[in-house]
Amino acid sequence: MITIGLTGWGDHEELYPPGTPAKAKLALYSKHFPVVEVDSSFYAVLGEHTYRRWLEETPPHFTFILKAFRGMTGHNRGKNPYGGPGEMFQAYLDSIRPIVESGRLKAVMFQFPPWFDCSPDNVRQLRAVKKWMGSLPLALEFRNQSWYAPNVREDTLSFMKQEGWIHIICDEPQVGQGSVPAVLEPTNSELTIVRLHGRNTGGWLQGSAPNWREVRNLYRYNREELEDWRDKLDILEKKGTGEVCMIFNNNSGGDAAPNAMEMMSLLGLKTAGLPPKQMDLFGDEHN
Repeated sequence: MITIGLTGWGDHEELYPPGTPAKAKLALYSKHFPVVEVDSSFYAVLGEHTYRRWLEETPPHFTFILKAFRGMTGHNRGKNPYGGPGEMFQAYLDSIRPIVESGRLKAVMFQFPPWFDCSPDNVRQLRAVKKWMGSLPLALEFRNQSWYAPNVREDTLSFMKQEGWIHIICDEPQVGQGSVPAVLEPTNSELTIVRLHGRNTGGWLQGSAPNWREVRNLYRYNREELEDWRDKLDILEKKGTGEVCMIFNNNSGGDAAPNAMEMMSLLGLKTAGLPPKQMDLFGDEHN
């Protein structure tokens, strides 16, 4: 099975009729895609009421990939508001309880920073994360290519299989240590996640620029590139994973939703189609 979704639902204006209020967007988004990746859970431990509201706004088949809070992945460079890792992880677990209890959690996504390299200390950290998170489905995205170096790649994949991590396979520019290759190997028999970040090499390198959020994922995949990924998804399925979930994260310029729709069409998946643009609402009857 292949499922397609996007990162977040607020920034994809192509999905909504003009003037759609922010509070109505998730419900409309869920008519187009069966899954969403939640980014806001990375920036703060959200209240349970937020998750309950999202459940109420979406159909029973709709699922969530929840990004782990940044303090849980070492991104938090300021003062940590929690007394220790145990308290922090428990606060996060308490907050996402409504999603977990509803059976609509696809995975908690742990995206580690570029400085999280392949080292004994960081392997121990991954084991500690698994212990703190219990039996929940956990997905792992590395952002340091040392985990996939030729001399350790098989060990990394074997470790992920043994520990039960869901492999997040990335499509992104290959521009140094902070880029990871697309390694087409499932590590979990139930789920593999593919995240498409775009191939904007120049934007990818502007991590310290003030407008890096606007340019990092500014990229539209062409049909040939999507067809290539269609073939890669087939490879992943044949290697033995029950579901491949593809998330389009190339949303800086409004490209994620159209690319996701095109991919769904290539795969023969049903799409709801995009609403008409403002200029098309009145047709051409008066021309």
